[in-house]
Amino acid sequence: MKVISIVGMAGAGKTEVASVFEKHGFKRIRFGDITDEEIKKRGLTLNEASECLVREQLRQEQGMDAYAKLNLARIDEALKYADVAIDGLYSWEEYIFLKEYYGPNFYVVAVWSTPETRYARLTGRQNRSLTLEEAISRDREEIEEIKKGGPIAMADFTIINESSLQELRKQTEKVIAGLK
Repeated sequence: MKVISIVGMAGAGKTEVASVFEKHGFKRIRFGDITDEEIKKRGLTLNEASECLVREQLRQEQGMDAYAKLNLARIDEALKYADVAIDGLYSWEEYIFLKEYYGPNFYVVAVWSTPETRYARLTGRQNRSLTLEEAISRDREEIEEIKKGGPIAMADFTIINESSLQELRKQTEKVIAGLK
């Protein structure tokens, strides 16, 4: 039983890394699904402003480890059938919660890209694209408010994503091999 949490700033390549894990039999759980579900429940438009509002409110109401707690039942259920790859660990508190809960079966994979590279990806996305200003604002929120740097610093593995999609997949394959 392994729980792999994939962490990185927006646009670093977390979702692509998670899809490689999924192709290797891991069950993918996307923390952001909680946000999307809440946006639909509230009848809001799916955009960066709504996502930010919902994320902040959920964390105010339930603590900075809200997403880990809200996804815990999904993770535990998935672990009955497969190892799990979490797409999108965010806060330091989520890291602490999951590390304490899963102990030595919990691993973090950081995906890193320069801000310049990430911003180019985020502004050029087909879906869930951000303006440059939104990307910079999101970085500030994730670093200053959510303290996303802690989980990145504590990663068991780090993938540098400054090259091609093929290279990202190759590096991810090496991490998966190292986990077996």
